[in-house]
Amino acid sequence: MGGIGPMSLIIIGIVALLIFGPKKLPELGKAMGSTLREFKNATRGLADDDDTNQEKKKL
Repeated sequence: MGGIGPMSLIIIGIVALLIFGPKKLPELGKAMGSTLREFKNATRGLADDDDTNQEKKKL
């Protein structure tokens, strides 16, 4: 199955511009970026906790 191509991204961008307007798009992008950053930190924290638990079991 194919991924999202450049034409699809353009269409999604145009639809987002029509729905939210040019003033809201930067705010939405910033919010999405911070949400993604928090998610990555949380999953990294879970992986670190899992590694720590495995080391404790070995001892």
